[in-house]
Amino acid sequence: MTVIKSMAGRAKPVNVLAADVLIRRGSAGVTYLTASRPLGPYPEKLTERLEYWAQSAPDRVFLAERDPRGAWTCLTYAQTLERVRRIAQALLDRRLSQDRSLVILSGNSIEHALLAFAAMYAGVLYAPIAPAYSLQARDYTTLDEIFHRMQPGLVFAADGHAFGRALHSTLPPGVELAISTSAPDGLPATAFGDLESKPATTAVDDAHARVAGDTIAKILFTSGSTGHPKGVINTQRMLCSNQEMLRTVMAFFDDEPPVLCDWLPWNHTAGGNHNIGLVLYNGGTFYIDDGRPTPAGIEAMVRNLREVAATAHFTVPRTYEALVPYLRADAVLRKRFFSKLKIFFYAAAALSQRFFDDLQALAVETLGEELLWVTGLGATETAPFALCTGRTGAWSGFVGYPVPGMELKIAPVGDKLEARVRGPNITPGYFKDDARTAAAFDEEGFYRMGDALRFVDPVCPERGLLFDGRLAEDFKLSNGTWVSVGPLRTRILQQAGAYVQDVVIAAPDRAFVGALVFPNVAACRGLCPNLPADASIDRVLGDARVVDTFRGLFQRLAAESTGSSTLVVRALLLCDPPSIDAREITDKGSINQKAVLANRASLVEAIYTEPPPAHIIST
Repeated sequence: MTVIKSMAGRAKPVNVLAADVLIRRGSAGVTYLTASRPLGPYPEKLTERLEYWAQSAPDRVFLAERDPRGAWTCLTYAQTLERVRRIAQALLDRRLSQDRSLVILSGNSIEHALLAFAAMYAGVLYAPIAPAYSLQARDYTTLDEIFHRMQPGLVFAADGHAFGRALHSTLPPGVELAISTSAPDGLPATAFGDLESKPATTAVDDAHARVAGDTIAKILFTSGSTGHPKGVINTQRMLCSNQEMLRTVMAFFDDEPPVLCDWLPWNHTAGGNHNIGLVLYNGGTFYIDDGRPTPAGIEAMVRNLREVAATAHFTVPRTYEALVPYLRADAVLRKRFFSKLKIFFYAAAALSQRFFDDLQALAVETLGEELLWVTGLGATETAPFALCTGRTGAWSGFVGYPVPGMELKIAPVGDKLEARVRGPNITPGYFKDDARTAAAFDEEGFYRMGDALRFVDPVCPERGLLFDGRLAEDFKLSNGTWVSVGPLRTRILQQAGAYVQDVVIAAPDRAFVGALVFPNVAACRGLCPNLPADASIDRVLGDARVVDTFRGLFQRLAAESTGSSTLVVRALLLCDPPSIDAREITDKGSINQKAVLANRASLVEAIYTEPPPAHIIST
């Protein structure tokens, strides 16, 4: 186990809940955990918070994004509510409802937010869809399936021209298209401004009054390993209770309205529920970050962070990894970045010790004190906040404790312990998918997360829980030894630092563990600066310095292994990135282990060929 270590030992004080759990032992090895602090009251619908802040802080900026000239366009809470009500009127005029939905194809923007909140205000079902399904996919099977499931009456694509090919292929006949900047050739489209042309009538007030806790606010589609997207139902109760859970743990939101500068996509629960939701719930300001933690997008992200001092960052590890070189090199950026920051939060993947140490050193250098690192465990089905490390702080593998208002059940499944959860933040099921819904819950009504957990100390379960992999990913070697894929992937990614984007562990019923590595090609190019800038990926990954770097990585891991289940004997560097069409990767960047192994069976076979081909890295 890699423990993320404290450096200076002096932490910046921050109002975060200390964990205190109640434990009950059940039969057959089952353990139940709940937070001792009860969950406080929460509103019936999320748009009540928009009305509250529009009245109590009407001139405070809620949403901001850059216009084409680079200036910030800002909307106050009062302006947002006025525009939301006008758009809600347009949705009702078009007879949109829980059965005739709104589908949003394009990414984060003020217009996206206004449409989403208008749909929730009027009780109209909506679904934000990953732009990759339109812009990156070569075929539109997933998009077709989503349209069939959602039965939309209105589809929004901000840049209609960019989405033209997908729309021509999939837009159902007679469905209205709304756009912002350009229309696709040959398709009629409504300008976004036309949706705001009429003032709200009493019909909007009546519709809003009918919205209740059980009203479905949105459908979030996640990539299923079967090839069919799962439509996770998100009710108003889920969204509101989850935000109250967040504020109970992150009590500093009560001290100062949060300011976020965030890029995470709103078609995913982290960006679209957690982040923008916590800003609205607590009356803060949300700057829509047009950057990304990628070589193409990092400059835009840094530009935004030079101007916006966030009070917290709730993001994925690669954001921090991409920012470290810029923070180290730019004292002005560093001072701005840390000036109002209360915590670091990361989720969805492991953060390597190297980047943790780097960021903590920069915090101490700038502030004279450390910042609290927080992480946890959640899912689209949990809205997503479910387990959190809270004031205890984060370390590798530690996911903390159940948050107030939620019950956690730890149930034996084979030789592992599955996390199961119950509470007001848990989905009632999957949209138009009764079979999958039934399979998702156990006999007591707990949602089966599919994640394996283990206790930090089985004798003292109040010390919290560690992530122990995904049950569906684990497999046996031919000698009968179980391989726990999640922890092994985490070890590789932590050791590899910037050189690996992701890794897939192979393979069931084989004699030893292998690895398919998706390398960070840009970082690998940096290992061989004498190669031409346009050198092919094959040439870069075949360079002796790159091969030696990865061989050294796996040899270090081998030296730390505890047996065949943790020893990667051979590895293969992949030239082709994971494919969204082949379900190998989700829009948020999560790897589908089973799909990669199935689609690249010939490459898996090469790893196990005797003797191994020359391009296979052996330890």
